[in-house]
Amino acid sequence: MNKKRLAAASYGHFSIDILNSSVAMILTLAAAQFNLTIAQIGFGAMMYQMFAAMSQPLFGGMTDKLNGRWIGAVGVLWTAFFYAVAAFMPTYPFFITALMIGGLGSGAFHAAGMVNASVSGGDKAATATSYFFLGGQTGLALGPILAGVVIGSRGLSAMPLMALIALPAVVLMFMYMNDALPIARRVPHSETQAKRENRTHTAAAIVIAAFVLFILFRSGTSQGYATLLPKYYESIGFSAAQFGLMLGLFNLAGALGTLAGGYLGDRFDRRAIMIAASILSVPFAYAMLYVGGIAYFVVATLAGLLLSMPHSLLLVMTQELAPNRRGLAGGLVLGFIFASGSFMAWLESIAATHLGLQQVLSIVAFLPLIAGLIGFALPSGRPQPATASPLPMPGSGSAASPSSTGD
Repeated sequence: MNKKRLAAASYGHFSIDILNSSVAMILTLAAAQFNLTIAQIGFGAMMYQMFAAMSQPLFGGMTDKLNGRWIGAVGVLWTAFFYAVAAFMPTYPFFITALMIGGLGSGAFHAAGMVNASVSGGDKAATATSYFFLGGQTGLALGPILAGVVIGSRGLSAMPLMALIALPAVVLMFMYMNDALPIARRVPHSETQAKRENRTHTAAAIVIAAFVLFILFRSGTSQGYATLLPKYYESIGFSAAQFGLMLGLFNLAGALGTLAGGYLGDRFDRRAIMIAASILSVPFAYAMLYVGGIAYFVVATLAGLLLSMPHSLLLVMTQELAPNRRGLAGGLVLGFIFASGSFMAWLESIAATHLGLQQVLSIVAFLPLIAGLIGFALPSGRPQPATASPLPMPGSGSAASPSSTGD
């Protein structure tokens, strides 16, 4: 396992997701200044996520061509810059436009970061990917807390201070995510294999549809909660610091969930883990809206843990299907996770404007149940041997993988 590459990718994920997860908080805190409705908050969060999500396949393809170099570090720096610039925008259209442009950097980082992370793990790709998402989920947990304290007390002018958090990660990634990735071994297709593949086109279409629907319903809850819970908790009387901490706990539990999911995914059937985690998350996600005190901390921890468990498994299963296009395949799936989640959150925010936040979020809590049932149509995802290996150098019998070392 290349620990330096994995640490750089994970720390980059931690830093950029601090900024990403603070956007919903910032829009909630900016509602009074720009006179925003719930639907406008949801729309702003959706547009930010859309720019980050829809660009990921493009940056994933660039990652494949550049063999993992440069893109991750430049992406984090780009996001931090426009995040800071947004603080000086005089109107909401300019404000959200600056954030949206910054979201492109998030798309670039995620496309490159996840490939670097999974490759660094060797034959433990799910475990390495889970560490990558552990960094991101920890950033998602810390972002609302920092935004509640820093921006909640100082106003939007404090956004450049938040952006400075990303600079050490940029340096670390330029140092340790700048060497070439190992190249996946190309497996030639025989005529028999081609015929077998032709017979499975229908089955493949079913699997793809199941992946899409699983992601859609799962993301509808995770992103819907991330977008609308700050406004919901504010509406029932919590301060910015309080609901930032409450949302931070939920996201921190998600960090542990991605780690647990990756660990289990390298040892047991990944489909079974995804189904069980999705279904079991429902009662705890629902209870988050109705309990307080110690009970809230218990149910929020379990909800965040279970909702996030399938995250890294989805990426690893996808990259195993396209080992020679890891960046593109991962970018497509991760982009769809963000895009579908933000779109669902926007629809939920429109519904909440007319029906009420609590009523809508109560329905949203049950979406993972549908995802879990759809999960039975996914392929059995048992751990597979590593598919990535370096090409031999001319004139030599073997070549060591550049990701096989590190301390």
